Amino acid sequence: MKWKKRIFVVICCLLCFACGKGKEEATLVVGTNPEFAPFEYMEREEIKGFDIELMKQIGEKIGKKVEIKSMNFDGLLPALQSKKIDVVIAGMTATEERKKHVNFTKNYYISQQNIMVKENKEHDLEALKGQKIGVVLGYTGDVFISSKHEYAVERFNSASAAILALQADKVSAVILDEEPAKQYVKQNPGLSTFAISDGKEEYAIALHKDNVSLLKDIDKALESLKQDGSYDKLYQQYFTK
Repeated sequence: MKWKKRIFVVICCLLCFACGKGKEEATLVVGTNPEFAPFEYMEREEIKGFDIELMKQIGEKIGKKVEIKSMNFDGLLPALQSKKIDVVIAGMTATEERKKHVNFTKNYYISQQNIMVKENKEHDLEALKGQKIGVVLGYTGDVFISSKHEYAVERFNSASAAILALQADKVSAVILDEEPAKQYVKQNPGLSTFAISDGKEEYAIALHKDNVSLLKDIDKALESLKQDGSYDKLYQQYFTK
């Protein structure tokens, strides 16, 4: 009888392990930085935005529950590489440098870099030479302006901190992506924004280099959402108001 009981216990343990693993694999842990409205932002202690809703719809398509984790932007890719999260969606540009470390899906949004200044300031990047420019650490704007030695760069951990510095005249301008820049201008009278002509970029979802199967699934889901009209409906909800 003892050996039968032992076999029974072993089988039960294996079943419990399999159930737990199945539950774990059915959840997609998504890293983001909710400082980038309208793509991701906090509303009543909940992370919302275009990226979040898009990721939830992708989750439905591939049969996974989406769990959103908030973290600093510059910590997103390290968390992905150490497999603490499964994917990153954060208005992240699929740059060549980032592609060396992680994989990206096909792009889901085309943006460009904008510069925010006080309303009475000239809308000209050249006019800002020699002045201090605020950027968010790790953002594409950081990479863009840091490559131009005519400007002094002040790095911040969040866009809101950079905006406060601009309003207090601690920096002369802030570089941010187009839609978030427009959002901050709407919320902060006295600021204006203009586009940088060579600042176009493609947003994509980042995954670990090992996760090729999930990459294919997400790409298929994205294509399906575009084909069935769901993507367009979501786009109009956030960007055509």
